[in-house]
Order: sequence, then C-alpha cells, then structure tokens
Amino acid sequence: MPSSIRRRTLLLGLGGAGLLAGCATVAPSVPVPAAPAARLAWIDRLSWGLNDATVAQVERVGAARWLDQQLRPVPPAPLPAAAQQQVDAMSITAEPGGALAIRLEADRRAADALTDPDARQAARQAYQKAMNQAGREAQQRFLLRALYGPDSLREVMSAFWANHFYVSVRKGPVRPLLADFEDRAIRPHALGRFRDLLGAVELHPAMLMYLDNQQNAAGRINENLARELMELHTLGVDGGYTQADVQEMARVLTGVGVDLRAADAPPPRLPPALAGQWLRRGAFEFNPARHDRNPKTLLGQPLQAAGLAEVDEALDRLARAPATARHISRKLAVCFVADDPSPALVERMAQTFQRTDGDIAAVMRTLLASPEFAASLGRKFRDPLQYAVGAVRLAYGDRVVVDTGPLLGWVNRLGQAPYAHETPDGYPLRQQDWASAGQMAARFDVARAVGANGAVLFRSEPRAPLEKPPFPAMAQSPVVREIEPTLGEATRQALARAASPQDWNTYLLASPERMYR
Repeated sequence: MPSSIRRRTLLLGLGGAGLLAGCATVAPSVPVPAAPAARLAWIDRLSWGLNDATVAQVERVGAARWLDQQLRPVPPAPLPAAAQQQVDAMSITAEPGGALAIRLEADRRAADALTDPDARQAARQAYQKAMNQAGREAQQRFLLRALYGPDSLREVMSAFWANHFYVSVRKGPVRPLLADFEDRAIRPHALGRFRDLLGAVELHPAMLMYLDNQQNAAGRINENLARELMELHTLGVDGGYTQADVQEMARVLTGVGVDLRAADAPPPRLPPALAGQWLRRGAFEFNPARHDRNPKTLLGQPLQAAGLAEVDEALDRLARAPATARHISRKLAVCFVADDPSPALVERMAQTFQRTDGDIAAVMRTLLASPEFAASLGRKFRDPLQYAVGAVRLAYGDRVVVDTGPLLGWVNRLGQAPYAHETPDGYPLRQQDWASAGQMAARFDVARAVGANGAVLFRSEPRAPLEKPPFPAMAQSPVVREIEPTLGEATRQALARAASPQDWNTYLLASPERMYR
C-alpha cells in the first residue's frame, strides 16, 4: 500500500498494512481463493463491496457456482421488495422507453406556445422540474441497484459499461432517456456479446442526443459520435484509424437520430424509393432522406451495405477489429486488476475476445483466472463511488435505505456521482486520479457520516427525527469480524482506542485497508 495513502487516512495519522493479499493458486476453471482473507477480497472485488448478505450468498451456493451464476445472470434477479418499491414509484418506471422523453418534449412545446408570460414561466419551471427529477431518479436507481442488486457482478459490469459508453445527466435533453439507456442498452448486454452491446448503445437515443448525432445529416456532417465511437468506445486513441475514417464513419451515421414527437406523429414525406427505409422505434429514428448514400470506405475497406444496414456493417467492422479487442481488454484489466496491467494479461484477454467474437463473460473468465488478478486482490484502489457504496453496504448490510439523497450527496462531494461527469470519456479508473489529500479528507468525512450518523439514510422525510442510536452496530457484524484479523496493527490499535461506537465505525471505514479492494 503506498505510503502516501497511509499518511492521508484516519485522522492524518492512522497507518497500517493493507488487506492481506495472499491468494491460493486456483485452476483456471474455478478461480476462487482458498484463504479466508483472500476470499473476502475476491468477493469485494466482484461486488460493490462486502456485506453480510453477499458473503452469506457466496458461502451458501459455493464460490465457484456463485461465480458461474454471476457471469451468466439470466434473467436478472429482482431487487429486495423495499428497494423495488422505491424504483416502482419513480417516473422513469411509470413511463419506460422513450415515452417519458416524448411526453416531456410535448410539455416543453406546449409551454413555449403559451402567450401569457406568467403561465409560460410556470409551465417552463414545471418542465425543468420534471427533467431534473428524471435525471435524479436515474442516479437514485443506480445507487439502489449497486447497494442491493443480487447479481453483484452484473451491477459492477453495468456500471463499468455505463462509464465506458458515457452519457451525462448534465446535458439536459438526455435526462429522461438515461434510465432507458441503462435498462435497454447497457444492462442486458453487460456480460453478453460486445457487438450486441455496441449496437444497442450507439443507436440509443440517449447516446445519439448526447453526442449530437441528431444534427448529423448528408451535407451537414457532425463528427461527434463518430469520433467518440472510434476513440473511446472501440479502437482506442492509438487504434490505427485516421481523421478520414472519422469523417467516413460520420457519413455512415447520417440520418440516425432522435424523434421526440408524439408516437402517432406521421412519418416524414419521402420519395417512394426511400419511404420503405424510414424507421422509428420509440424515440429512435432513421431518416433515409438525411442519410449520405454515396460510397464509403472504412479502415481501408469499402462498405457494401446501404442505409441503416450500412451502420450495422460499420459497427461489425469496428467491434471485430483487433485494436478494439486490445482496447476493451486493457480497460477491463485497469478496472479489475491494476492501473498499469501487464501486457501479457491484456494480450490473453484480447485473444479470448477475438476467439469468442467478443464474449464479455469469456473475457472476464480469462481475467479472473489469471495470476495477475489473484495477486492484485486487496491492492486495487477504490474509486469514490466504490468507496461510498461499499461503506454503506458494510455498515448496514442488506437493510434497504429509505432516502438515497444523503448517499448521492456523499458521492457528489467525492466527485463521482452517477452520470454526472462532464465529458464522454467517463470517470477515470486509476488511483492517481483519486488519491489526493482533499479526496482522503472528504472520505474521512463520509466515513464519519456513515459511521456516526448513518440513520439519515433511513428516514422518510429529511427533517424527520433520527432513529436511536443513529449509527450502525458495525463491531457486531459477522463480516466485519472476519475483516478484523486482516487489518494492520496501527488500524487495530486505533480501533482499540476508539472512545465510542461512532468513533470505532469511523476509524474502520476511514482506515487505509478500506481504501482498497
């Protein structure tokens, strides 16, 4: 564990050794550590953090079988009833797909058409409130799934892909499309086939809106989506493509856009030869009149298809490019193994990617079976979201929070609220991007909030009285008792000196060991 992190945690002076990183040698088919400490670190890495329920689930079904279930979680397991009730009450659930975005766009147009200034202002404020609510609900639902989703690895992988294929709540028109983007584009394919994931993401209205492809038309090219598709989503910045490829891909994507008119709105007037190519699906639209129908060459080879099929052909080529296999494999290795993963591991993963036609679960098996992964257990720095969610999971187990607002505030203060990054590259994955003195001080404040005043999560009204005691009984948690022997001597001494249960909780959650997974 880097000494700089030791110095920055636990009241500026609590040091200590990291979580035990020893790991038994495992067969590639069942990559499960045998040593108790390493097994805890293994579960920690493959979930949103240790809690009693997840550890008990692994022990009940057996670690190898649990992993198999996690890698192929079909259909998704439901949330606990108390969490699902909160999701069911959200506007993003009441109007799924593009229906919410379409309704809110109608509200916006109606507000703009009002002639009375006061009525117009009130209607515009109601519209903005509904837009903000849609974005906030998507963030709250993300947190509930991270905290309580039984398919732990699916939740982790869904978050990984949502960060890789980034769309931001900060771009207003995207807000009512975020929840559908997660549900229809990301989650169903998080452990499936990369090509299916790529197609679902790139043609989703949220991505099209975020990267301005609704403005991309023949003769009026917008390169935003094409550039990020190649630089961030597939080939990587050093993937061998050229500016000419970006321009050609932008031409491929012309006519692919968003239609937020009412569902029964008539199609555009098109020449008979093009009328059959027009497609609208929810808020997605392909308008062949806006599509550049001239021949195109991508990555040195001509494209043979036409219209929307040309988009599929281009995505096929990008998804199966060796550079894409390496780029995706390296990013997965950075997330799950090390900030600078070994080229040998990345190459093995890339080979699996190409051999299986982008089977994400198979690539993950290669990663999880590797000696590099085993050696990294307990040594991967938690990003702010992993830290805050993991702290609540460890402190309160499977007790469902009533108000996610405080948790959303904590991750926002730490700089990683869901879907709140400004730019399409997503949040960074490496320790150097998060391990600042200011970040460590903020984490101590979050540790104190969870450990001493966590009852704010369980009140139905922000001003309601807190339950007594307003802190969790962490010292009595079975999983915390399992963790204690893995703590460094300095951490154990600090816990022994704690003057109250609140301090004990805070010292544990802010310990150097809890900064890693």
